[in-house]
Amino acid sequence: MTDAASSAAHRPIEIVPSVLPADFSRLGEACQALEKAGVDRIQFDVMDGRFVPNLTFGADVIASVREHVSVPFEAHLMVHEPAWLVPHMVEAGCQTVIVHAEACTHLHRVLGQVLETGARAAVALNPASPPELAEYVLDLVSMVLVMTVNPGFGGQRYLATMEPKLRSLRRTILERGLDVDLEVDGGIGPGTVAGATAAGANVLVAGSALFRDEQGLEHAVSELRSLAEAARSDVPA
Repeated sequence: MTDAASSAAHRPIEIVPSVLPADFSRLGEACQALEKAGVDRIQFDVMDGRFVPNLTFGADVIASVREHVSVPFEAHLMVHEPAWLVPHMVEAGCQTVIVHAEACTHLHRVLGQVLETGARAAVALNPASPPELAEYVLDLVSMVLVMTVNPGFGGQRYLATMEPKLRSLRRTILERGLDVDLEVDGGIGPGTVAGATAAGANVLVAGSALFRDEQGLEHAVSELRSLAEAARSDVPA
C-alpha cells in the first residue's frame, strides 16, 4: 500500500455534502434530507463575490437551519480576509471553520482565532497553490481541504492533477505524526472518488453528484461511501 493510502487507512471515510445545489427556499428541508441520508457533516460554502466570483449566504441563513438538524456543520469561507466572519460562523452553529490560505494575510493568527472559539480549524488550498502553503500551520488544524476545482461555483469538472498534492500532504501528515484529516472538494462523484481516496483523502465533499442522483440522496451517499472504501482497500501494497 502507498504511503498516502496506508496513512489514511485508519481514518474513517466521511461524506460531507455541499448545499450549493439545494433549493435555497427549502434549505432546512434539504438539510433534514441529507441528515436522513446518513451524511457525516454538512458544508456551507460562504462566498463574498470578491475572493471568488459568486455570492451565497451568511451566518443568519446558516443559523436559521441549525435547529432543524443535529448533524455537524462546517463553514467553508471563500472570502477575503475571513477573520471577521469566524465568530459569526461559530455562533451560527458551525463546529468546523475552513479558511483559505490565499485569503489570509496572517493565516497563523486566523487559525488561532478559530481555535479560541472552540471550533475545529481547517485550511483550504486552491488548485494552483502548492501543498507547502499549509506546511507551517499543520499543527493548528484538524483538516486540510484540497480544492479539486477552482472555487466559486458548483458542478465543475474534477481536476485529477490535484491528486499528487493530496499524496504529498498525506505523506507530510504521516511523517509528522499529526491527527489531520484530508478533505477534497470539487467534482467529487462516482467516477472521481476513487482517485481522490487512493491519493489519501478521507473526507469527501460532494454536491451535484448527490442532489442529481435519480435514486435519491440515501443511495447517492451510500454509493459514494462504498466506492471510497473500495478504492482505499484496492490500493496495492
